[in-house]
Amino acid sequence: MSTPVSEQRRVSDVALGLDRFPVLRPNDLLKTALEQMTAKRLGIVCITNEAGLLEGIFTDGDIRRHLLTVQRPFAALFSDDIIDHAQRKPTTVPGDSSLRAALDVMARLQIWDLPVVDPAGRLIGLLHLHPLVEALMTASNQD
Repeated sequence: MSTPVSEQRRVSDVALGLDRFPVLRPNDLLKTALEQMTAKRLGIVCITNEAGLLEGIFTDGDIRRHLLTVQRPFAALFSDDIIDHAQRKPTTVPGDSSLRAALDVMARLQIWDLPVVDPAGRLIGLLHLHPLVEALMTASNQD
């Protein structure tokens, strides 16, 4: 008996490539992060160092929380380095993980996006919920 198609698909098969989502450096401005999130139509920015290692993420939820808790003018926040407001130890997924395992993580944490990293911790993609669900639905129709 062969493995169902839905179990054969891997995160790397569905993840967005580095050119399809915002990737910034730690000293890029928070304003730049907001501009990139808007331009790419995603609620997340991944932050990497020069070697491509994931150093953190910043999400649209982080923006809302910061606006409510940080008592500074918007202009002052916009000129901050993005790393100063980032989640420094984000949950990640390896590219060779199954789509179902990744979906379980995303459901448990109630998140829309999951950075994909290689074994060294370098960012290689981003798993977004919509393409993930679409891939699982397509695969289940082929099982």
